[in-house]
Amino acid sequence: MASQHDIFINADIPGIDEGLRAFIKRVIKTGLEAEGVDFPYEVNVLLTGDNGIQKINHEQRGVDRATDVLSFPMFDLFPGRLPHPETDADPETGKVPLGDIALSMERMAAQAQEYGHSNLRELAYLITHSVLHLLGYDHMDEGAQKKLMREHEEKIMALLDLSR
Repeated sequence: MASQHDIFINADIPGIDEGLRAFIKRVIKTGLEAEGVDFPYEVNVLLTGDNGIQKINHEQRGVDRATDVLSFPMFDLFPGRLPHPETDADPETGKVPLGDIALSMERMAAQAQEYGHSNLRELAYLITHSVLHLLGYDHMDEGAQKKLMREHEEKIMALLDLSR
């Protein structure tokens, strides 16, 4: 039987082993389950460096600088509202394409050092953050939206046993 979910992880940098890929998949699955995603889905992840993410940021957003993580949701959702598997699934795969994540492993490692925690914790946080963006969460304001996103990030990190 085919897997219910497809999480594709590509890397344009060296040193990405199967253990790291498995960890990223576990973080994505945990985050989506916590948000009530109970239908077959697809998520694409690109692990890159600062140069790679700067290029993507420039091409996709017109921002010519590196960043830690970028999220490209397939749907324009609101927090708590999920795509509909009956209407939003790819007819060929039967899976709902949630979107793409691009993550700078260089920036992730620098931030882990800056914040004084492990690379795995920072990686899990950035992936969790991005997964929530795929589901319509945002933090552009300093009010209710940001607070809601932070609450959900903390909940997922606790499920991963990676709370602060």
